[in-house]
Amino acid sequence: MAGGIKREKIIGILGGMGPLATVELFRRIVEKTPAERDQEHPRIIIYNNPKIPDRTAFILGKGDDPRPELINSAKKLESWGADFIIMPCNTAHFFAETIQRGIRIPLLSMVEETAKEIEKMGLRKVGLLATDGTIKGLVYHRALLNRGINIAIPNKQDQKKVMKGIYDGVKAGNLELGRELILEVAKRLEKRSEGIISGCTEVSVALRQEDLKVVLIDPMDVIAERAVKLALGL
Repeated sequence: MAGGIKREKIIGILGGMGPLATVELFRRIVEKTPAERDQEHPRIIIYNNPKIPDRTAFILGKGDDPRPELINSAKKLESWGADFIIMPCNTAHFFAETIQRGIRIPLLSMVEETAKEIEKMGLRKVGLLATDGTIKGLVYHRALLNRGINIAIPNKQDQKKVMKGIYDGVKAGNLELGRELILEVAKRLEKRSEGIISGCTEVSVALRQEDLKVVLIDPMDVIAERAVKLALGL
């Protein structure tokens, strides 16, 4: 390009799942960008589409198919000029291959990038705090077991608390309830793990590293850092 300036890539965020998680990912990208002025930040196109049907409900056979709306949203981002897409929704990664087939630009997998990071850290067993859909759909199980990493999940009662924390807590705007329930389960799960994955973007909003004795692996942080490096060519 003119003046020898390399073309930066434009980040596309397929958001709305939920809106608060989308805001949180955008904030983390901004914070992780090594910029001293506005012009050094990457361009980001956010499509906040909260009308995408619930991913967990569909995986559990109780809701509308989110795939048409997911593909349509990805195509919009592509047509608006995004060079690659990231999704701040772990459960939506159950449909990642289907979405990727519908577009020409890459969909960067938050799940795969997180699995790579855990492998690099040398952890052998991690706890997973996620939706029923993410767990039943084996979204993280596939990526981690392929790398020889074992997974601990909450028991039935604790999983109900995680879902309540996600849906009645964070998604419903009651962060205090969400944090209380998710933290209670996390404290029990860490006794069986070398690290805990915030395997739902609402869990990422609720949980902090200082809450735990083991390492907290936050896929939202992982994908934010990866997106910045890819966009800026770092």
